[in-house]
Amino acid sequence: MRVDKRWSTRLHARSPAIEHALSPSRGSSGGDATVLWAICFFCGENSPPTFPPPDVEKGHDQISRLITSQSSSPAHEARLQSRHNLVTNTSGLAPGYLQANLLILPSQHARQFHDLCLRNPVSCPLLGITSPGDPHTVRPAACIQHPDFDLRTDFPMYRVYQHGKYLGSRRDLRDVWADDYVGFLIGCSFSFEDALTGAGLQPRHQKTNTIVAMYRTNIPLLPAGIFTNATCIVSMRPYRPEDIERVRDVTRPYLATHGEPVGWGWEAVERLGIRDVHHPDFGQPQVFEEGEVPVFWACGVTPQMAVEAAGDKMEGLVFAHEPGHMLVTDWKAGDLEQLGKGSFD
Repeated sequence: MRVDKRWSTRLHARSPAIEHALSPSRGSSGGDATVLWAICFFCGENSPPTFPPPDVEKGHDQISRLITSQSSSPAHEARLQSRHNLVTNTSGLAPGYLQANLLILPSQHARQFHDLCLRNPVSCPLLGITSPGDPHTVRPAACIQHPDFDLRTDFPMYRVYQHGKYLGSRRDLRDVWADDYVGFLIGCSFSFEDALTGAGLQPRHQKTNTIVAMYRTNIPLLPAGIFTNATCIVSMRPYRPEDIERVRDVTRPYLATHGEPVGWGWEAVERLGIRDVHHPDFGQPQVFEEGEVPVFWACGVTPQMAVEAAGDKMEGLVFAHEPGHMLVTDWKAGDLEQLGKGSFD
């Protein structure tokens, strides 16, 4: 019953993709493209496709027919469902596909936030990024493959921040979008829940149809630019002590979506600085069955803590996902090995 002693190392080590990109011995196969992805997200231009805007006033049956006719995969269908306000919790949605957290901020802060992610790859593993002002195209291209994508509508719910303060939530960002916004997609632990279920370890919040519990901790993020004095968020799923090694084995390969747990057991609650495990800071309380203990993972709500800590240093509105309301990407669990090697362009 302990906090994983390697967490401080895992939190601040470079991800395999970044190590691969920076390695002088990476070879010519995909190396330059990887550098562009991992280091230089801010070059290039994209022309957004045109497509009919979503009409949330249509009846349920008509929307369902529209989704059926437009969807090309379970991930695409999930995004269309989110766009048309048919999704409230993405846990368990489109099994086998990786899900993403979100942060959208003015381009003047994008490079420093990018650096923050690279310095804290366990809490903030990057899956993709948009060019300034373009809500339709994500790089690497394999992250989102359908041309009708819209970052402003394809998450089920968004949070709005100004000067580090949470202002409220909304379902659509089209009327508040600006030409200099950059979006970051960050790996989410919902991505490995299908694998846990397949191993007979279904998360409690899926069984109870609730949103996973998330907590503020005392674990600091390595700073970057204006993003200083922020701490990590963790998500929690209850398990029996004898199941924890299997839980670790199942989730360990998912480095692009936080990987294995960073702490477990009742002692971890105190060591992580969690005030009350029965009253989460985000999400909903989880029921513990007899003999179960809390198991904690790094969480992609962490960037929102960096925004809070930056406070008045941040200009303009900043947007994030509502916890539990993720984007389903076109990355699949089978892509994890290549993601870890940084071999996508």
